[in-house]
Amino acid sequence: MSTTFFKYALKQERIRCYPIVVAFFYIYFSRLSLTVKEEISRTMSDPKPTYLTTEGLQNLKDEIHFLRTQERPRISQAIADARAQGDLSENAEYDAAKEEQGLLEARIAKLENTVATARLLDESQVDLSKAYILSTVSVKNTANGMKQAYTLVSEQEADFTAGKISITSPIGKGLLGKTVGDKIDIKVPAGKVTLEILDISRS
Repeated sequence: MSTTFFKYALKQERIRCYPIVVAFFYIYFSRLSLTVKEEISRTMSDPKPTYLTTEGLQNLKDEIHFLRTQERPRISQAIADARAQGDLSENAEYDAAKEEQGLLEARIAKLENTVATARLLDESQVDLSKAYILSTVSVKNTANGMKQAYTLVSEQEADFTAGKISITSPIGKGLLGKTVGDKIDIKVPAGKVTLEILDISRS
């Protein structure tokens, strides 16, 4: 059982140290796969702040609400239904439901941690002299002349189809701190591309 999880839960006052509750969590976590345990431990030990827009923060809160009020009851019912079938030692449906429950709780914990450490960004304060988070950067592929605009956002708000890329992505990392006229080489799955920055504006 991950001691990191208990320290986090106690700090957040999500559980109290009643013997029965402690015993329940010990049994519960002992059944989770190593992958789920590692995800929970990694989530709780990541104190880095996440920079979000007001919209992005609200989206995370909405997802937490949905997972708590819709997914958590659904999975709990699936576990109850599987348990009612009898012997749990060879009950694949029960094991699958418990695994899904573990992944769900890890996701909720990760989102709650992100919200707790979130820092709101003021778009009006974005420095347009260089490419930073919330900047919209227009670039040109020097090989074929194709132009594209990218808005630099946090990993949680990235949406490539909407032109929003994470500052931790290869292109995002390459653009950060650069100015108009700079040319940067970006490693992509297909090889390497050279992008020239044409303009930097607010999103």
